[in-house]
Amino acid sequence: MSISASFDQLLRGGRVICPASGIDGIRDVAIRNGKIAAVQSDVLPTSAREVIDVTGKLVLPGLIDTHAHVYQYVTGRFGMNADMVGVQSGVTTLVDQGGPSCMTLPGFRHFVAEPAKSRVYAFLSAYLVGGLEGHYYPQLYSPEGVDIDATVKAATANLDIVRGIKAHAEIGGFARWGIRVIEMAAEIGRRADLPVYVHFGQLWSLPESGTNGEDVDTILARVIPLLREGDVLAHPFTRHPGGFVNRDGEVHPVIQAALDRGLKVDVGHGSHFSYRLAKKALAAGIIPTTLGADIHGYNTHVPAPAGTPDQHEDDENHPFAGQAKFSLVQAMSSMMALGLALEQVVPMVTSNPARMLGRADEIGALKIGREADVSVLAQQSGRFVLRDNENKEVIAERLLQPAFCLRAGARYDAVAPILPQAVAA
Repeated sequence: MSISASFDQLLRGGRVICPASGIDGIRDVAIRNGKIAAVQSDVLPTSAREVIDVTGKLVLPGLIDTHAHVYQYVTGRFGMNADMVGVQSGVTTLVDQGGPSCMTLPGFRHFVAEPAKSRVYAFLSAYLVGGLEGHYYPQLYSPEGVDIDATVKAATANLDIVRGIKAHAEIGGFARWGIRVIEMAAEIGRRADLPVYVHFGQLWSLPESGTNGEDVDTILARVIPLLREGDVLAHPFTRHPGGFVNRDGEVHPVIQAALDRGLKVDVGHGSHFSYRLAKKALAAGIIPTTLGADIHGYNTHVPAPAGTPDQHEDDENHPFAGQAKFSLVQAMSSMMALGLALEQVVPMVTSNPARMLGRADEIGALKIGREADVSVLAQQSGRFVLRDNENKEVIAERLLQPAFCLRAGARYDAVAPILPQAVAA
């Protein structure tokens, strides 16, 4: 049956994949007043004021980046411009991981979330200082720098944008303070009834006294029992000690047990990502639930704010070193190059993160009546070089690149200067 109603826009002829709706096929997507008005195969071109031909392209629910750093200026070089990482990169929704704290959340709301064209949420930092340039100042992240009551209060009073809690479980912190900080973060998550997103893999350098009896390969096994169903284990493919693959090159046996009881896994691509270790984890059946990009000012090329540190004391090997440009969409290509199907990857950036955020009834699907958040991706076939931050390469036979997105029906072309270019093999 054809539709004769009037629409503002019509995305015509693309391959629509919407896991939440069970749609995968050639469909037209019609938009009226910034909302999805129809998703079907026979919408008349004459029924829309603007017809956009997306033949040969993928038409997806607006992509959701579960690991962003967009508290611009406040978090030093870490904080990117939200719309550069968001709508200008084909991504409609961003989740800032740990930039704002209970003290700085009002600023995040006013100066980032509200003015951004992208939809912006936050996982509130468990630490009073929030993100800042914390890898320079680990002393700020001690148990004395956590206020459970204040953080719970800030989170629960701002549930429209705060959708979780960010914490770290890594050897630099454990060598200084043991497990106490992550215990406190888990309590915040329980009391606020929000998921806790836990960074694994070394973040801070060791103190002068060394590991102080801590074993990096026991951290996962000690932390996971503190976590609840829905909590998130981040950086499964990290190249740094303390990740899913131990020093013997084996995938931690506790991971599958954690997944079996409802914990989730986020790629947290970023500077940590290793194709070598990703292959090991995937071969062991560890399939990520969500796919955060983890772009920040240390792994992409943006001018450093005046007065921020110029050089890390271990500049070549520090955890944020990065020479490989990437984006959320290119991270999707990386997952496919590692052997996952497109149909496995699309839920990682649409329906799965919508559930993680407790917003599956609002975002992550192309359903009639919802805001028209739509990402349109181009596909190239051939042989393309993808590189990680260990300088390892994989060859992708399919490369995805953002073309444009609609955020509540408004169009934004993929013009972000941080987007990588295709490199032919």
